[in-house]
Amino acid sequence: MDHAHAHAHHEHHGPADHADHHDGGHDGGHGRVSWAMAAKATLHCLTGCAIGEVLGMIIGTALGWGNLATMILAIVLAFFFGYALTLRGILGAGVDLRTAVRVALAADTLSIAVMELIDNGVIALWPGAMDAHLSDPLFWIVLAIALAAAFVITTPVNKWMIGRGKGHAVVHAYHH
Repeated sequence: MDHAHAHAHHEHHGPADHADHHDGGHDGGHGRVSWAMAAKATLHCLTGCAIGEVLGMIIGTALGWGNLATMILAIVLAFFFGYALTLRGILGAGVDLRTAVRVALAADTLSIAVMELIDNGVIALWPGAMDAHLSDPLFWIVLAIALAAAFVITTPVNKWMIGRGKGHAVVHAYHH
């Protein structure tokens, strides 16, 4: 009876996770989601965010916009490119556009939001970073530190989401 109780305690609660059974790494945490899988999902998200961030800062700076308008543009473009990279993969698997958009929104919204909060928070709080120009090494150094911090903080979020069949676990289901 104790054995059955112990077994029941280890069962997953909620929907089956399509992603965690593909990777075999056990970590004693959330299902069988490895840190490598979470890091890969985060890196995918980070790529789109970084493209959007840099492009937004370049455009805002080139147009002579203030810090707030430039940051808003960078955040909007970070979401756009983050979703676009996910959409590209899902559409490539033959999924219709409406479903692909829903999957991308479900997969990436929390991840991009956390990443943008950390990334922009670091830039906003770093002395002199908001006023640094694209030609200033401080701009690029702080941006690199901000993106690295966003990656480190967002990876556990993605691990948690994938372990519950959400986030990139949803995208993963369309790649097979």
